[in-house]
Amino acid sequence: MGAIRKAFFSGRMLYVFFYGISSGLPLLLIGSTLKTWMRLQSVDLTVIGFFSLVGLPYSFKFLWSPLMDRFVPPFLGRRRGWILITQLGLTLGLTAMAMINPAKSIGLMATLCFFIAFLSASQDICIDAYRRDILHDEELGLGSSMAINGYRIGMLIAGALAFWLAARIEWRLTYLCMSAIMAMGMVTTFLSPEPELKVLPPKTLKEAVVLPFADFLSRSHSLEILAFILLYKLGDSMASDMFSPLYVDLKFSLDQIALVGKTLSLWATILGGIIGGLCMVRWGIPRSLWVFGIAQMFSTFGFSVLSSVGNNFLVLAIVVVVENLCTGAAASSYVGFVTSLCNRRYSATQYALLSSVMSVPRVVLGSSSGFLAERLGYHNFYIFCTLLHLPGLLMLLRQKRWAGQ
Repeated sequence: MGAIRKAFFSGRMLYVFFYGISSGLPLLLIGSTLKTWMRLQSVDLTVIGFFSLVGLPYSFKFLWSPLMDRFVPPFLGRRRGWILITQLGLTLGLTAMAMINPAKSIGLMATLCFFIAFLSASQDICIDAYRRDILHDEELGLGSSMAINGYRIGMLIAGALAFWLAARIEWRLTYLCMSAIMAMGMVTTFLSPEPELKVLPPKTLKEAVVLPFADFLSRSHSLEILAFILLYKLGDSMASDMFSPLYVDLKFSLDQIALVGKTLSLWATILGGIIGGLCMVRWGIPRSLWVFGIAQMFSTFGFSVLSSVGNNFLVLAIVVVVENLCTGAAASSYVGFVTSLCNRRYSATQYALLSSVMSVPRVVLGSSSGFLAERLGYHNFYIFCTLLHLPGLLMLLRQKRWAGQ
């Protein structure tokens, strides 16, 4: 407890928390918040679905993460220098988004969002590395919790606050406000200390790139594990991609979407994460993956029910809360499993690799969600997403083999 108290008084936990906000802010602004703006501008569902591809950098950030470990900017140090560069780029990118009409300049908006996703993924690499460097071993658990909560607050700002603003001022001004909040993140970068350099940056390409990947792929079931990471959240990822268009097409107001779809859902996710973490301590990772994976599957089916019921605020609230409770709990066990796979010697680069794989269903496969929703209808689309949970759950039957490595 003394070490944790010392961490708070030294400000390390606050730095981690505020960096979490900066990390969580861009995702929804090029994701569900943007898709709602596009749908209100009568952009086609298929086009909205394909917009998920702008998030490809999140899936491939492991490709350049070793370079950000290898090279040190000439200002603010190895970690904060890169963080400042990405935050400045994100601020300018969000400002540029505010100047574009998404219905009239789809190609330009897509290019800009891809650029923002690249900078956001790069910021995540640096902030994750900073958190590992600045915190002592006994502080990592609390530090991770502070980072996740900060990330959720960033999503709350980019979701609920953005919707609340958009209901009162035009979308252009809303995105300018988001850009200003992103710029405030640079204050944390200037005030936070640079971590003490306990290890020298990699000196060769082999040290920076080859060894971390070779270590993971040398495991006999490595490809099978990667397949499970891809499949476990597939149904949930495709389903969530169409939540915002569903709310709009069911004629819920922006205030209702902000209250339930953004605010209430966020707190339900945080509560679900806490529940998932406590259960994981008691049950262990394997059982948690089973229990919360099944719960997540049935919560996805709730949106099929909502699409049939139509504009009913009570049903919306129940479905959204249940889905986010289950998703938050499942995410705890999922991230716990992925973290347990990392070799401590290469944890930064290996986590970048595995977290990139985690994002593939949301980014790549999610791009077809609009096409499927338009042709199947929302009711059948969400039944299809419910069934997509099964392959990942069935792969858990092989988990004992993975643990035996």
